[in-house]
Amino acid sequence: MLTFFERKRTSFCDGVSRRNFLRIGSLGFGGLSLANLLKAEAALGSASRSNSVVMIYLPGGPTQHESFDPKPDAPSEIRGSFRPISTQVPGVRFCELLPKLSGMANQFSVVRSLVGMENRHESFQCYTGRAGGRNEDNEPAGGWPSFGSVASKVLGPSAGGMIPYVDAAPKMGYQPYGNRGIHLQGPSSWPGFTGYEHIPFALEGEVKSDLVLNGVDLSRLGNRRELLAALAKYQQKVESGGTDNFQEQAFGMLSSSRLGEALDVEKEPQAVRERYGEVQKTDPSFGGAPQSPQHLLLTRRLIEAGVRCVSVAFGAWDWHANREGTIEYLSNKYLPVFDHALSVFLQDLDERGLLDTTTVIVWGEFGRTPRINAKGGRDHWPGTQSVLMAGGGIQGGRVVGETDRIGGVPAERPVHVQEVFATLYHNLGIDTNGVKIPDLNGRPRYLVDDNRQPIKELFS
Repeated sequence: MLTFFERKRTSFCDGVSRRNFLRIGSLGFGGLSLANLLKAEAALGSASRSNSVVMIYLPGGPTQHESFDPKPDAPSEIRGSFRPISTQVPGVRFCELLPKLSGMANQFSVVRSLVGMENRHESFQCYTGRAGGRNEDNEPAGGWPSFGSVASKVLGPSAGGMIPYVDAAPKMGYQPYGNRGIHLQGPSSWPGFTGYEHIPFALEGEVKSDLVLNGVDLSRLGNRRELLAALAKYQQKVESGGTDNFQEQAFGMLSSSRLGEALDVEKEPQAVRERYGEVQKTDPSFGGAPQSPQHLLLTRRLIEAGVRCVSVAFGAWDWHANREGTIEYLSNKYLPVFDHALSVFLQDLDERGLLDTTTVIVWGEFGRTPRINAKGGRDHWPGTQSVLMAGGGIQGGRVVGETDRIGGVPAERPVHVQEVFATLYHNLGIDTNGVKIPDLNGRPRYLVDDNRQPIKELFS
């Protein structure tokens, strides 16, 4: 449901208030159904493809020094073992372990000066743009919603009734890395105050045989009756509220084979699957995700099928050097796979004409310390981090913000995390200056704090 709040209560001549006229629910005003809205949208010549967002979450917090913000002139205990290399953007250098991304740096942009994150290993920060789950966080009634739940609430299904939000993250050992918020006891807290009907459909497992959709074996997608029964059981686990909308999503999925087709990565030509590459498992002690390029291919297929928002986790980045090896060892092992998989994903979106309407963001919950610790790793550092952003109208080849000489804090143009979310919502077509969603106490809430605006440098 989308509600536009206004202070002045005025009415039309038939007694219907302007507030109620501007309130569009699941059935619509005056019997205008979702199906009719979609038909009207098509008749008006709207774009055939909805804008979408892909969030690639890097669990554990990636290092900015060994990726997009090298500091070659700093002392060795800060600059690390790797040299910077030139990119397609004059004057911009990345770590030498990212040659493929360096060779296409004119096709995406990097924010080097992100601020506003807390020192918490919680995906919640990346999915909502806020800290939450603790008494001192002063969350609104119901909790903060994830970006995909907001898009589901405000925009509803995509054209043709495709479900709006899918979490394609592989199953991870450390629960706060998952897209379930940070309330680890009780029901899932994905949707916050948007309501349980805006929980994403969640995929877990490997891309092939053991991939499941909300606990439903994908082999059962072809059996409509079995799938409906399984979804009904899942619905009972979630919450009694939101029944109609959840059923609406389920029936929409059952009435179309598009989702099932999208989930079957084996339908891709072998050359495409080989181009993305095979999974590289990460050490289980990290509790993170594998480096699975095939999950990025799956994400592309979901976007191509019409899903508005897809979140996916890639790798394990908590590189203190207390697990598996030093940051030098971990960088040599994992960064080349990241470089290859992400560059192929962006190229594939571009080649298929999807990048113009698909915003891609790649980040973790914080950065890493400028100084390498005694064990040869870098510790947690919420002072700043680097964020890759591409597509959806974002110009390529931009670097927004700069850090100080050791890569610890912004030296110019700090970019707040809420500016990032304002950018994501803007690219989805959501006006953060006007749209509010009521929390569970009925208090209207803006989608971003402090009147934050989209990052203008990404569009000029």
